Amino acid sequence: MEFKLCKKCLLPNTKPDLLFNDEGVCSACYRYENRKKIDWENRKEQFQELLRSLNRSESWDCVIPVSGGKDSTYQALLAREYGLKPLLVSSTTCDLTKYGYENIENLKKIGFDHIQFSPRKDVRAKLNRFGLEQVGDISWPEHLALFTIPITIAVKFRIPLVIWGENSQDEYGAGDQNAAENKLLTKEWLEEFGGLNGMRLSDIPQLLDIPESHLYPYSYPTFEEIDSIGLKSIFLGSFFDWNGLNNAIVAQAHGMVTYGKKIEGSIVDYENLDNHQNGIHDYFKYLKFGFGRVTDILSTLIRRGTIPRNIAKQLLIKNERKCYPSSHLGKKLEEILEPLNMSKKEFDDICDMHTNPLIFKSSDGKTFDKYDDGTPILIKEFLDLYK
Repeated sequence: MEFKLCKKCLLPNTKPDLLFNDEGVCSACYRYENRKKIDWENRKEQFQELLRSLNRSESWDCVIPVSGGKDSTYQALLAREYGLKPLLVSSTTCDLTKYGYENIENLKKIGFDHIQFSPRKDVRAKLNRFGLEQVGDISWPEHLALFTIPITIAVKFRIPLVIWGENSQDEYGAGDQNAAENKLLTKEWLEEFGGLNGMRLSDIPQLLDIPESHLYPYSYPTFEEIDSIGLKSIFLGSFFDWNGLNNAIVAQAHGMVTYGKKIEGSIVDYENLDNHQNGIHDYFKYLKFGFGRVTDILSTLIRRGTIPRNIAKQLLIKNERKCYPSSHLGKKLEEILEPLNMSKKEFDDICDMHTNPLIFKSSDGKTFDKYDDGTPILIKEFLDLYK
C-alpha cells in the first residue's frame, strides 16, 4: 500500500472513504474550501423558510439530541434564538462521567425541557463487549441509540423536526459527495451512517441470548411511522457556518464545564467529556487507521487557519504516538472494563486482533512491537509521512 498524507491537513489515506484530488488535497479540505463560497445569509433564510413550513405545536416543535457538550449546547441555544421550543433528548452514555452529568443538568438550569432515556445496563454491557470484539468499537450501541432514541421520541410525541449538528460525512471528508452535501438526515443516510457499522440488529438476540424486546431502544421506528408525522431531520451545519471551537466558547459562556486540563488521548479539554469509554473508542480508531482524535482536531484547526500545519505536525507527533487508554477522564482502564466482565489481558488481546498489520510493526501480523505504554509502533514508511 502506498501511504499518502493530505498536502493541507494531516489526514492520511488510511482514513476510510477519504479521497484525494490531483493536487494531493483530501476531500475534507477541498470541501471545506467549497464551504467558504457558500452564501450563509441565504442558508439562514432557507432555515427560516423550513421553520415556517413546519406544523408547529403548542408544546415542543423540535427534538435536539444532546450530550450536554459543546455542540449540542450550541444547537439548543441557536434553536431557541430562532424561536423554536426544543425538547432536548439524551440516551445515557455507557459510562457517564461527572462532567457529562453536570452539563446535562446545566441545560435544564438554563431553561430547556429534557428527556433522558437510560437503556438497561446489563444489555448495554453485553453490546459494548460484542461491539469491541466483533468490529473494534466499544461505542457501537451508544452511537446507535444516539440516532434511534431521538427519532423514537419525535415520533411518539409527534414532533415534526429533529435538529442534529454537523453532517459528519461533510465535516470529516466522506467519499460520497451526495452524503456529504445532504442538508437533511434522510432514510438512506440513516441506513448507511446511522450507527449499525455493518452489523444487523436482528442477529443480536441469537448471538448474545438477549430477548428481542430488550433491543427496542436500538431500533428505529418504521419509515411509515416517520413519514406519518412528516418528520424532517436536518443538519444545523448545513445552514450555519459550523465551528467546533466557536461552539465550545459559546457553550462555556452558558455554563458548560470542561475537564480543566488536556483530556487523555486529546489536545483539548472541552470535548468527549460525557463517557469514560470514549478513550477506548478513539484508541481503536488509531489501531485500525494509524491516526486518532489528535489528528482530527489538528486537521480541523489547520483548515480553519487557527494553527499552521508545521506546528500542528509537531503537536501530533508529541501527543498521538503513545495513546494507550490506561485511563480516561481520570478513571482507570480496569474500572472501565469491569462492567464488560473483561480483564486487561483480554482487552489487550482484542486490541492486537484489530491492529492493522499494514501500518504497525509486526513480525507475524499478530504480535506487535510496542512503546512502553502499550501502544503499537507505526512502521517507518507511515512515520515518514510526518517528517
